Amino acid sequence: MPEPTDAPGTPRPERPDRPIRSYVLRTGRMGSGQKRALVELAPHFVLPYEARPLNPAVLFGREAPLVLEIGFGMGDATAQIAAALAGTDFIGVEVHEPGVGALLQRIDEAGLSNLRIVQFDAVQVLEHMISPGSLAGVHVFFPDPWHKKKHNKRRLIQPPLVQLLQSRLSPGGYLHCATDWQPYAEQMLEVLSNEPALRNTAPAYAPKPAYRPLTKFENRGLKLGHGVWDLVFQRV
Repeated sequence: MPEPTDAPGTPRPERPDRPIRSYVLRTGRMGSGQKRALVELAPHFVLPYEARPLNPAVLFGREAPLVLEIGFGMGDATAQIAAALAGTDFIGVEVHEPGVGALLQRIDEAGLSNLRIVQFDAVQVLEHMISPGSLAGVHVFFPDPWHKKKHNKRRLIQPPLVQLLQSRLSPGGYLHCATDWQPYAEQMLEVLSNEPALRNTAPAYAPKPAYRPLTKFENRGLKLGHGVWDLVFQRV
């Protein structure tokens, strides 16, 4: 894990020279099944962070499109997408152990062979483990919206990360973001639209692609009249 001197959940002072991280570490409870999955399945499906590019063909034993997901939460949507798109390989990046354990359980239950996990900061994974132009797609679903204005600078989708993401996409590759917080959707649209290497696939927000399943939380929100905004941009 990055910065091992930090106790989990310990707040750190803001530093103006600190690079943007893809997460804020929070504590979480793990069930016995998640703990068992971490012990038994992590050696097979969790990749150690290494500051050198992955070789997807060796990793998955085949040549296939590669999609990276940043912050998969508890992994429900990730596992469903990987099961539905068996011809695509997936790497999910998440720092929270309960989510990693939960996704490992789903990998085992569904018998998925096209999904791997990296438990590390996504920015460093992108910089050092993902080769330029190697990704067919990137998924960023429901990142922390940081509702308070003074915390907006902590939001993940900002120009430096978007520039890094587009550099890892192959020509024609896509970046798919989704949020249920309208101010964040508006910021995402502005930031993504200002990246010259990307073009919007819709006039503004995109219809939900069929491959992205509805989460229980999202479905409940839609029934209450809450909005969800998808943005799908393509590398030119």
